[in-house]
This record gives sequence, structure tokens and C-alpha cells, in this order.
Amino acid sequence: MLADSNDLAVHLSDESRLVGLSEEEIESCRQAAETRSQVGFTIPLLNYSGHPLLEKLEDRALRQEILERTLSRGGRGNENDTSDLIQEMLALRSEKAKLFGFANFAEYVTSTQTAKNPSRIHSMLRTIAPIARANAEKEAQALQELMKRESAEILQAWDWSRYTEQLRAEKYSVDTTVLKPYFELRKVLEDGVFFAANKLYGISFQERKDIVGYHPDNWIYEVTYEDGSACGLYIFDPFARPSKVGGAWMNNLVDQSHLLGKLPVVVNNMNIPKPAAGSPSLMTFDEVNTLFHEFGHTLHGMLSNVTYPRFSGTNVERDFVEFPSQVNEMWMLWPEVLENYAVHYQTKEKLDPAWIQKILSTATFNQGFETTHYLQAAILDLAFHESANPPTDLAAFEKAAIAEYGLDFEPVPTRYKTNYFAHIFAGGYASGYYGYIWSEVLDAESVNWFKANGGLTRENGRKFAEALISKGGSKDSMTMVKEFLGHEPTIEPLMKRRGLA
Repeated sequence: MLADSNDLAVHLSDESRLVGLSEEEIESCRQAAETRSQVGFTIPLLNYSGHPLLEKLEDRALRQEILERTLSRGGRGNENDTSDLIQEMLALRSEKAKLFGFANFAEYVTSTQTAKNPSRIHSMLRTIAPIARANAEKEAQALQELMKRESAEILQAWDWSRYTEQLRAEKYSVDTTVLKPYFELRKVLEDGVFFAANKLYGISFQERKDIVGYHPDNWIYEVTYEDGSACGLYIFDPFARPSKVGGAWMNNLVDQSHLLGKLPVVVNNMNIPKPAAGSPSLMTFDEVNTLFHEFGHTLHGMLSNVTYPRFSGTNVERDFVEFPSQVNEMWMLWPEVLENYAVHYQTKEKLDPAWIQKILSTATFNQGFETTHYLQAAILDLAFHESANPPTDLAAFEKAAIAEYGLDFEPVPTRYKTNYFAHIFAGGYASGYYGYIWSEVLDAESVNWFKANGGLTRENGRKFAEALISKGGSKDSMTMVKEFLGHEPTIEPLMKRRGLA
């Protein structure tokens, strides 16, 4: 998949086609070309269907080319085509499930998750799907009206991001692109992400430039508890490179274990374009959110306090593992945290607090698209793994599975097409991609708990760590959540947060 993505990267010789991008973004494209020994400009593809440049590029044909190339990965009939491998994997998974006495792989997997069975998952998804589709249609109508000012063309998937950002700026006076100068990478990490972790959990981070990482771009930090004792080691690998898989993730190099006397070594990977020498690395709004999210996984691994490595950190049910990371996203816009890291890299001016309210006012904006976009992938995952036999026509199966839920809405492409759906065919999320929204139910409840109990306080962090994230997989996850919240989680806070209630 990496080979096909690199092969499909969009190469341009004409800089005028990049109108809409900043000087830094154009320079990043130039550097991407140089890395590939090319002259001109290269736009690398990401591991999902979207691309951050789609919201900025004025050249509609180029936007279309980027998206269509992205959607074609792994399914072009060449040596990098993943179709045969996917069908073989599905057949083997089905066989494995039957050997264990289950009707299909989805039943086998979910039997050990907090959901317990596919029917409970479908019940939740069917509650959300029609409302998400209806909201997406309303959003599309608004975008089409906006698009008419520039063009008589019909709204397509490659237009959505561009006109969504225009509408956001017009409707809410929020243009997230102007925030980039306030989101300098190191300041976001150290004065934002680390700052929030210190306030909540009492841990501190000291950069260790004397430790050699696995790549020269690694940033390495020693982590200590508030009493000065060792907590673990944190490695940050922020920048994209041709040999690196796209996306963002966390993984443990060493699992915490009292039995083995091991402290955790945790890595966060991102794919932020590497800036030119001497230039700052400025993050998009979404990249900042992603960093807070992935660091939530890091906290799950770093604050682990268990005997056996098998139960350490993120070694929990797959439909629970996103819960701590989703909760950690809330601190990105928490006033005390935002004020500490959102500082203009040139003027040193702090971001105007009024921006917080502007951004918060857009919380439900575009959620029809975002929810539909996600649900399509979650439904496809379940459909593949509930099928008795692997489909012979993957594209037709994908289309039918999404249509069965009424989510076949052309302006909204699924987040992952079958042939590059690495989460379920290479990333351990087979029959588990639903887990993001399943755990978001728990996240929405927990965010409400934090807000009701004073927010960013050491006492709240202590309770959350002791009750949940320090336990890893040593205790039933839903039992821990119920004990922490004091009640059974419900879907209402999630629906309200996404504007679907």
C-alpha cells in the first residue's frame, strides 16, 4: 500500500496550479519532490480518503485528481493491488471463527469486546445513520448554494472540504487556516499537550538529546512522576517521509510491567510535512487535535500500573481503546491549556480568547458529513466480517453494504475504501472499526463528568487515572466505566455533541 501511495503521489511542474496554498505548503510540496528526486512539486497521498490540501486548492481539476488517485489505491490491478490478499484474509478469518464455534468473524471478535455481539453494534449504528445522512444532505444543500457563486457545477466529493471551510468562515467568522501561526509544533507539544498532562496527572517531561532514537527526526523525553521517580520514556516522531506509513498512531516499544520490572517506552507517530530548514513547523487545527488524541493513547500506556505486560496500557478491548484518547482531545481547547500554547510564532501574541468561543460555536458544524463519512467505514467492516463467504467483487460489495444503511451519498466518500482499509486488514481493527464511535459514547459521558467536577485539576486526573487508564486490561472495562461515572453510559450525550439529537 505504501508503494502504491508513493506511486500515485501527484507530481506537478506548474506552480500556478497550487494557488490557494501558503508559501510554507508550496515549499513542502517542493521538498517532497526533491525527496523523490523529482523537479517541481509533489503532493503525497495520505492513508485515508481526505487530504488537507483539498480545502485550499483553487484548481478544481487538481482537487479531483488528488481524491480520485487516493480512492484508487490498492485497486488498480497492478502488482500493488490488494484485492486477492483481502479475499484470502476474509476467507481465513471466516474459517478461524467457525473453528471456534462462531457463525462469523464479527461474532467471534465482538464476543470478547465490550459490545459482546454485532447486534448491539448494529442497533447503535442504525440509531445514528439516518440522522447523520439527513444532516449531510442539508449540509450539501448549503455548500451547493455557496458553490453557485463561483460555478454552475454540481457539488462533488472533491469540492466538499473547500466549500465547507468557506462556509465555516462565512457563517461563524472562523477560518481555521489563520490559526496555523499560533500552532507551532514544539510549543503545541510541550506547552499544550505536556502542560495538560502535568496539570492532570502530575507527570513532567525532560527532553533527552543524548538518547539516540530510531530516526534523526525523533524527539525523546524522559517522563517522571511528581515525586521525581521514573515513569517512562516518550518518543515523538512527527514528520512525514517516503518510507513512513501515513496517518498518526501510538505504539509501545516496551510495555509497563511490575512482574518484569519494566517501565514503558511509548512512541507517537504523525505525518506532519517537514518544514524547510530554518522554518517553523506550523500545524493545522486538525493536526493539533490529532496530537492531543494520540497522546491520550500515550497516557494510557505511560500511566499503566499493572503486574503483567499482557494487561498493560492499551492492551484492552478494541472497542474501548479509543476512549482515553478521545477524552484527551477535550484539553486542546480548554482555556487554560490553549492560552499556554497558542502563541503566534513571530509576534508572540497569544490567541485571542474570543477564538475559543468561535471555535466552540462550530462544534456541530459539518457533523452530518463527518458522521456519515465514519459510519460508512464502520458498516463496511462489519459487513465484510459477517459475510459467510468473501465477496468476489469487492467494489460491488462495498457499495451494497453502505447502501443497505442508506449512507450511499455521493458527495461523501467513505473514509477508507476497501483496498486501502488498513485499519481492518493490517491494523488490528477487523470487526472493530465501530469502536471509535462506541467508545465516543463513553468519552462524551466522561467529558461531561470532567466539566461537572471542575475540569483540569490534579484531583480529577488522579481519579481518572486510578479508576481507568492505569488499570489497562486488568479489569473489565465497562465495569470500570460504570464505577467511574456512577451509572450506565447512554448515547444521548454523544448525539447532542454531534448535533444529531
